[in-house]
Amino acid sequence: MSESSTPPVVQRADAEHRYEILVDGQRAGLTEYRDLAVQRVFFHTEIDEAFAGQGLAPQLVREALADVRASGMRIVPVCPYVAKFLKRHDEFADITDPATREVLRWLKEQLG
Repeated sequence: MSESSTPPVVQRADAEHRYEILVDGQRAGLTEYRDLAVQRVFFHTEIDEAFAGQGLAPQLVREALADVRASGMRIVPVCPYVAKFLKRHDEFADITDPATREVLRWLKEQLG
């Protein structure tokens, strides 16, 4: 895939419980979540192969987590990519909660 002519855009898609990153209007990746009270539980992140290697995953996750902060919620990183991102970016440590057994059990019920 060639370089994009416009900067990628991250948007929240509440009906689908995810944030999407768009490149020239096309969805290039997503990070999925479910809300448990004031916690936004991130459980899956992916970037389409056609857009790999463009630095989209960190941009997607950074903007999603910034949105969580702005909304007054907290982050629970079940997704391995989000957890790895948080270990490298401590600016979100103050709003991050651990993925406890209770949260994992709840998430499993939510996802069926």
